[in-house]
Amino acid sequence: MAGHKPGRHKPAELIMPDLAGEALFRVVSPTMLIVGESDEVILRLNEEALGKLQCMKELKIVPDATRLFEEPGKLEEIARLLDSN
Repeated sequence: MAGHKPGRHKPAELIMPDLAGEALFRVVSPTMLIVGESDEVILRLNEEALGKLQCMKELKIVPDATRLFEEPGKLEEIARLLDSN
């Protein structure tokens, strides 16, 4: 999921999956949702979005992170999550 390889679809970024509505049912590409643990509203919205996805999917929760991942080391943690897939 993380890297773009020849012959594969380019990864897409969906900032607000709750705004995608019924379009989530049409997603066919493997999808990873990443959310900060401390942002309870966005975490709940991502959990709801995960339930609508019919593709290979996973939800990664970054401990002690808020919506913008501004806390020290959190962006690096996201990079590690992406590299591990």
